[in-house]
Amino acid sequence: MLIAVLTNAQQLKKANAEDIGLFPQRNNHRNTLDLSGIWKFKVDSLHVGEKESWFNGLSKAQSIAVPGSYNEQLNGIRDYLDLVWYETETYIPKEWKDQNIFIRVGSAVYHAKVWVNGKPVGYHEGGHLPFVFSVNDHVKWNEKNRITIQIENEMRVDRVPTGNSNGAFSSFPSANYDFFPYSGLNRPVWLYTTPKKAYIKDITVIPNYQGTTGSLDVKVEQVGNAKKGTVIVSGDGKEYTQEITFKDQLANAKISIPNVKLWDLENPFLYNVKVVLKDSDIIDSYELETGIRTVSVNNKSVLLNGKPVYLKGFGKHEDFPVIGRGQTNPVMIKDFELMKWTGANSVRTSHYPYDEEFYRTADKIGFLIIDEIPNVGMFFDDSDQNIETRQRISSNMLKEMYTRDKNHPSVISWSVANEPSPFAKFGAGKETDKPVVVGKQKLSELISIIKKLDSTRPALYVSVMGGPESWLGISDYIAMNRYYGWYTNVGNIKEGVRIMKEELEKTYAKYNKPIIITEFGADAQAGMHSDQPEMFTEEYQKEFIKQYLDLTDSKDYVTGMHVWNFADFKTGQGIIRFGGFNYKGVFTRDRRPKASAHFLRERWNDKTNKKNY
Repeated sequence: MLIAVLTNAQQLKKANAEDIGLFPQRNNHRNTLDLSGIWKFKVDSLHVGEKESWFNGLSKAQSIAVPGSYNEQLNGIRDYLDLVWYETETYIPKEWKDQNIFIRVGSAVYHAKVWVNGKPVGYHEGGHLPFVFSVNDHVKWNEKNRITIQIENEMRVDRVPTGNSNGAFSSFPSANYDFFPYSGLNRPVWLYTTPKKAYIKDITVIPNYQGTTGSLDVKVEQVGNAKKGTVIVSGDGKEYTQEITFKDQLANAKISIPNVKLWDLENPFLYNVKVVLKDSDIIDSYELETGIRTVSVNNKSVLLNGKPVYLKGFGKHEDFPVIGRGQTNPVMIKDFELMKWTGANSVRTSHYPYDEEFYRTADKIGFLIIDEIPNVGMFFDDSDQNIETRQRISSNMLKEMYTRDKNHPSVISWSVANEPSPFAKFGAGKETDKPVVVGKQKLSELISIIKKLDSTRPALYVSVMGGPESWLGISDYIAMNRYYGWYTNVGNIKEGVRIMKEELEKTYAKYNKPIIITEFGADAQAGMHSDQPEMFTEEYQKEFIKQYLDLTDSKDYVTGMHVWNFADFKTGQGIIRFGGFNYKGVFTRDRRPKASAHFLRERWNDKTNKKNY
C-alpha cells in the first residue's frame, strides 16, 4: 500500500525550496487569506483514500483545529502516525482573478500531498518547513474551493529524522529521537497572491558595516519581465533609495547607511527594506525588516559586531499540552518572556526550524538563534542507499531553512545536525571504521552546502557524548551535548564535572576553537525534593547546572552554555521517560519555574560575572 502511495507522489509536482523565501504579505499589490480554523479530518489506516478519491470530499469526517498537531486533539490517535486527510473550503475573492494564486503550508509532518478542487497540486517531503504551490489552474470562482491535504508521518529509517531504526532511543512510537513525533498541520495554511505581469520572488539581504557606515547588499529575484525597480531602506527617520535594473530576472543594490545603528542584544534596531518593481507604473512591492550586524568567530569566542558574546540560553521544543507542536503565539511570547526573565540571550531551535513568527519576534527583542534542521539522530552504519537518501533530504532541508530564514539578524549560526553518530546504537568507533569515515564526509558536505549558500554565518553540527573526536573540527565553533553525571556517572555530579573538564581541555588544545555546551542538564520532577541533591529532585538539577556553569566560567574559550531544556516536553513511551515526558526542563510543561529556573535568573543576571557580557 505505502509503496503505491509514494509512487503516486512521484507523479505530482515536488515542492521547490526556492519558492518559500517571502512570507505571504498583504499590500496594494498582494493579498493573503489565512485558512486557520476548524477543518475536516479523517484517518486513512487502510490506505484507501486515493483509490476512493477522498480528495473529492471527505465523508464521515471529524473536526480538527489547524494549526495544531492532531495527536492530542482527538481520542484514540495519539500514537497514530499513518495516513490522515485534512479538508477545508473557502471562497476566493473575485478581486484575485487577475493575480497569481498560491497555497503555502507552514508545516506538514512528514509527507504531504495537496489537492485543490480534486485536482492534484504537488507534494512535499519533510516537516517543520513550509512549501508553496501555484493553484492558478485549479481555482473556481463564485463558489467554494475545496483544499485537501493528505499527510503521513511513518517512522522510517530512510527519513530525517529517522524512525524505526533500533537505535539508541527505544520508544513507542518508534522514533530514533527523544521527542514526541507530533503530526499534522502544525502551522497555518495560507492562500496568497502576486501580480501576474511580474512579481518579486525572493529578496536576499546581506548586512555589513565599516566604522560608522553600514551597508545592505540587496539581491532581488523576479518572475516576469519588469525592467527596473527601486530598493528603499528606511530607519531612524531617514530613507536611502537606489534604482535597480534587471538582467536575467536578477537585480542587485548596495545601500550605504551613514551613522548606522547596529543590531545587537541591547538595541535590536531594525531597518525596513522595501523593494518595488516598476514598468511604466508600480507592478509589485514587498517589505521586510532586517538588522545590520556581523557574526564571526575567533579562537575563543563567537563575535557579534566584532565583540565577544556569551550565549546564555536553552535548547527547547515547540511543545505544549493539547496543541502539541502547533503554532500558538501566546505560548511563544510567554516563552520569550520567561527566557528573558532568566537572563538568557539565545536559543537553539532543537531539533527543527521553528515557526516564522518566532524569528520575527527574536529580531525585534534582540535574541540570538542557532537555527537547526531536523537532522537529529543521524547514523551511518546501515545501507549506502539509506545514507544517500537521508543526505539528499538533509541537503534540501538546509536549502529550505536558509531560504526561509536568511534575512533574520537573530539567526547567528546554522546547525546541520544534532547528535549524529557513526552507529545507530551510538559509540565513537575507530577512525578507520567505514561509518566514522562516511559520517565525517557527509557532515562536512552538509556544512559546505550551507557555507556556500551563506558565508556570513558560522556553521556547525552538535556532537553527541561519546561520539568521534575527529568530527569536532569540521564545525566553525564546537558544539557539545554532554551529560556526565546523569547518563554516565549517574548520581555523581562531581565525577561528571571532572570528566567534562578533561574533555574541554583536550578538545580546545587540539582544535583551538571556541566551544559551546549546547545541551547539559538533569531530569527533575517538579516538587520532588531531598535534603541532599539526589537524582530527579529539583536540588539535583540545580546543583548539576551550577557545577557545570562553575566549571565553564573558568574556561575563557567556552563561548556559551545552553541548558537542556527550557521546559518539560512530551516524548514517546520508554523506560527512561516516566509518563512519556522528558523532565529536564527548568520550567514545567505549563511554564511554572523549578528551583533551577530561579537559580539561573540569579546567576545570569549577576553583572559581576564576567561571562554576562
